[in-house]
Amino acid sequence: MARLIALSFLALPLLEIAVFILVGRAIGLFPTLALVILAALAGGLLLRQQGLSTLSRLRNNVKAGTIPGRTMFDAMLIGVAAILLVLPGFLSDVLALSLLVPPVRNWLFSALASRVRVVETTTSYRRYDEPETTYDVDAKVIEHRDEDDPKPRQ
Repeated sequence: MARLIALSFLALPLLEIAVFILVGRAIGLFPTLALVILAALAGGLLLRQQGLSTLSRLRNNVKAGTIPGRTMFDAMLIGVAAILLVLPGFLSDVLALSLLVPPVRNWLFSALASRVRVVETTTSYRRYDEPETTYDVDAKVIEHRDEDDPKPRQ
């Protein structure tokens, strides 16, 4: 898995450059730059709208006392989309814009949730305090001598 992630970090910039070159040859330099800027602006608007909607749902879940698992998953995907929108390129923008579409997030959640099993555990910690009452004890020290040792121990 770590190799796949490292390979994707190397492959993504190369693929983005290749797509830039192909799109630039097909439609020209300025339309290519306009598409990148337009995708970033559209992504920013979608990100704002979806992010605020998710934040509102998260607050409502917390107020209602329910576990906001689905909402947190949406928030995580929106965060990944925000990171992908910062990266210049068409592939990352297409992936980011697709993550901002709620049906895509629903499909991803369904696909991943079917493979996850949630186990609830609880822990308890009991602290046993000292008793409230104190006892006064009169004690007497008794010397002990061994039969072989004539001196008392101290």
